[in-house]
Amino acid sequence: MARIALPRDAKAGPTKSEVRAVLLGKLDLSSDDHFVEVGSCTGAVTVEAARRAGRVTALERKADRLEVTRENLAANETSAEVELRETEAPTGLPEDADVLFLGGSRNYEAVLDHAVETDVGRVVMNVSRLEVAGRAVEAFRERDLLDEVVQFQVSHGYELAGATSFDSQNPVYMLVGGTDSAETTPETEEVAA
Repeated sequence: MARIALPRDAKAGPTKSEVRAVLLGKLDLSSDDHFVEVGSCTGAVTVEAARRAGRVTALERKADRLEVTRENLAANETSAEVELRETEAPTGLPEDADVLFLGGSRNYEAVLDHAVETDVGRVVMNVSRLEVAGRAVEAFRERDLLDEVVQFQVSHGYELAGATSFDSQNPVYMLVGGTDSAETTPETEEVAA
């Protein structure tokens, strides 16, 4: 698939391409999925999802960031039906999401409550601050949503004195799970057999 174009940036910046690559693997989107994103910011994840899912709903509380999402979405070829909503989650969350991505940590507990209430099969949250990651892991566990926590850090090479050195980006904590979690564990498969 072609790289995405992001002609507009937002103050918070896009989710980095390497992080999106891992995220897309964890989201495992199909053309039948209704993907919901909380905190679209630049729309980088929105665009990637709109190339894979059948429907996309992106929420963003800041009007200027939602406009950046809209412009970046228009600069790319996508196949999904996309709806952009200017609202602060959990307000505006649809009742029929198959996959939910939290790109920010504002009101995440209420968003997770909504995911449980509406039986969202896959839920992924990216966190960049350690303390928030710890609280979010507990929130996922309390709601029986957590399958795994992945921590990774990307470094980009650059030339330094005729050799290659690396400039590292901040680590990302990716929480992965959903209401389908209990159905896919090896223990469940053994019990069912």
